[in-house]
Amino acid sequence: MNTFAVAQTGSAKEGFAPAGKKIEYADSIAAFAKADQASPPKTGGILFVGSSIFREWTRLGEQMAPLPVMNRAFGGARTWEVLHYADRIVFPYAPRVIVYYCGSNDINAGETADAIAGRVRQFGERVAERLPDTKVYFVSSLRSPQKRDRWDVVDATNRMVREYATTTKNRDFIDANPLVFDKDGQPRMELYREDGLHYKDTFYRALATLIKPVLKEEWRSGVVSAKSK
Repeated sequence: MNTFAVAQTGSAKEGFAPAGKKIEYADSIAAFAKADQASPPKTGGILFVGSSIFREWTRLGEQMAPLPVMNRAFGGARTWEVLHYADRIVFPYAPRVIVYYCGSNDINAGETADAIAGRVRQFGERVAERLPDTKVYFVSSLRSPQKRDRWDVVDATNRMVREYATTTKNRDFIDANPLVFDKDGQPRMELYREDGLHYKDTFYRALATLIKPVLKEEWRSGVVSAKSK
């Protein structure tokens, strides 16, 4: 039986955007709502959320099978928009596990590491309030060639998010950066599209190899825990 019963209406909290920045991408959120109305998803699964790095993971379901994953990432997303839209693209699904990738577009928008990591933490705190038993994995921001002149911000953001995730209950951190560098510490350009930011399928195969074992163990332990109650 499908248990998705939370309406996709109601206003999201305001005030998540930094001064001078807008909340955008309402059309992407409306498309998710339309898809949910046409085929209501089940609750209690594994939710991938964030920006285009996840949105463009077109074989996510196949590569994570048989895990019950769904993807609500949207292109261009900044951390403040994921916060703003969480009432529509996170909480209605009551996920047991969330995999979060966001912050790269904040860096492109000139945001500081402190501000980005603060909003990532705020997302974690909102989940703790609404879904206290949900596990959240934060995937590192990637040191793409397109961001070479701001790798210091990428690194500082990742340090702060890792510190938060590894010292907080039901939070953890997955570092994907080793996937995109060779043994000499140079970017693996064969993984990138021409923009030096987005990735080819080869990258997503490697990312699946990194993330899937973590999720399988988390899912298995959750099932065992539920059966023991």
